[in-house]
Amino acid sequence: MSMTRPDTNGHFQSHYIPNTTDEQAEMLATLGIDSIDRLFADIPEEYRNPALKLPAPLSELEIQRELGGMAAKNRSLGSGPSFLGAGSYNHFIPSIIKPLITRGEFITAYTPYQAEASQGTLQVIYEFQTLICNLYGMEVANAGMYDGATSLAEAVLMACRVTKREKVALADTVSPAYSAVIHTYCQSQDIAVEVVSPTNAILDNETACLVLQYPNYFGNIEDMQGLIDLAHSNGGLAVVSTDPTAMGMFQTPGHYGADIVTGDGQPLGIPSSYGGPYVGLFATKQEYIRQMPSRLSGRTVDKNGKTGYVLTLQTREQHIRRERATSNICTNEALYALASTIYLAAMGKQGLRQVAELCYHKSHYAATKIAELPGYSLPIDSPFFQEFIIQCPISPTDINKKLMEGNILGGLDVSEQIQNGMLLCVTEMSSQDDITALVAALSEFK
Repeated sequence: MSMTRPDTNGHFQSHYIPNTTDEQAEMLATLGIDSIDRLFADIPEEYRNPALKLPAPLSELEIQRELGGMAAKNRSLGSGPSFLGAGSYNHFIPSIIKPLITRGEFITAYTPYQAEASQGTLQVIYEFQTLICNLYGMEVANAGMYDGATSLAEAVLMACRVTKREKVALADTVSPAYSAVIHTYCQSQDIAVEVVSPTNAILDNETACLVLQYPNYFGNIEDMQGLIDLAHSNGGLAVVSTDPTAMGMFQTPGHYGADIVTGDGQPLGIPSSYGGPYVGLFATKQEYIRQMPSRLSGRTVDKNGKTGYVLTLQTREQHIRRERATSNICTNEALYALASTIYLAAMGKQGLRQVAELCYHKSHYAATKIAELPGYSLPIDSPFFQEFIIQCPISPTDINKKLMEGNILGGLDVSEQIQNGMLLCVTEMSSQDDITALVAALSEFK
């Protein structure tokens, strides 16, 4: 397949690539190759420009009907009780959020390169950063990342830059999805990742950081102070992925001395939406600000003394940082950062605390009731927040199929980690009737 379509004048006939065929020939000669196709030689030939087996085209009416039929097969999260968490949570979303984030001024906004024309967006980002600092007990926060997984992976790379070390200790209680992203990031950077148990982790003076999750993947609260002190005792950093909702009632990572704190903003006013898009949270200590990825909005005054907002730090490769860029992430998910900002402002300290307490008490009530059922138990004896593991008498996958017949979305099958283990999540959205229905349905399995 030819990569060019020259006309009789030697110009490249494309709406997307603004160079002539003569210019392309000059670049190929400089590279010492005879064809643009050679640039893709590392891709197996059978995977280059494969023929797509597409159905016949449809009219607008026909495709609306087809897509509508597909959508009708989905189960709306709010159509029945849901006890699935593991990174995406069913939390209350105040009605004020949607009409504000869908205003034209916000929904069409791009990176605020021109401060004089982007004061509203820059102020929102500044407020977002301030709220995240307060939430996590940290000194500085950036404008946001892609999601919780990429935030944590970027934190690992940052820790390696700060310490000038190339080995990472990753707790085995961190989300497997997050762990996979960390391994992917580190593989390309030749950074060694060692999976450790938080109960007996051994670090040395070559370890850049200890990576933790708070609460951990199983919902439990680990000895944060002891683990963070362990990281510091060997000159490493403590990197902690933290559920923002839990901060309504638990001590912040900053209280324990964490160096870099990340999280996913999804619990803060963002719907589950099949797993994304979300917004990543990222905060650190002031001394590490120059190694922080993404961008930073700052507040200043103009020559007349009027408050204004500017981008005070930009770390992308597309800006002046070039090869010294600390991250290649090219957006800060500003629209959902706005959603989280509105959520935190609307809920306030007391509202967030109330949500956290409801999650805590309802989940403990559910765990107690389920543990009383014959054949069920709580295999992990440790404090937890809103998620917990139950050990089932049969496969959780089989149980979940039966639960779905009763319009109950069950927990996550974690049998790979714990035999017949199911990770359940109970939030403020779970009513007593929902929990009663779950317990009754589980009692059918012996």
